[in-house]
Amino acid sequence: MIIALKDGLKKGIFTTWKLTKIIIPCYIIITLLQHTPMIEIISNFFEPILEFLGLPGEAALVLVSGNLINIYAALGVISALNFTMKEIIILSLMLSFSHSLILESAVMKKMGANILKLNTLRIAMSILSGLIVNILW
Repeated sequence: MIIALKDGLKKGIFTTWKLTKIIIPCYIIITLLQHTPMIEIISNFFEPILEFLGLPGEAALVLVSGNLINIYAALGVISALNFTMKEIIILSLMLSFSHSLILESAVMKKMGANILKLNTLRIAMSILSGLIVNILW
């Protein structure tokens, strides 16, 4: 029992450290960007695209980080910005379908899957789910 507890604690600390190395830098970068015109520029550019999903332009930062890096990077970004509960739910649902696209594409390729079809399906489901929640909310 003591050995299992010790092993569990060690694995828990290791996992926490790995996640912290991703989440904290993303949080810091976004917080620093908030003191520059960059967030507003990005927001204004993506606002027309994301408004049909019920999301502000800043949500593009969450979606890009979640899709290109991983879901933990998206958590760091989302915690640095101010989103409503509805927006967080939409973003969470969208990222549950499409996250870590680069890494998972490599895994899918090794398995012999059609990356283009699967990523298209994942992104389409992500957008569709965000749209449905926005309409029903």
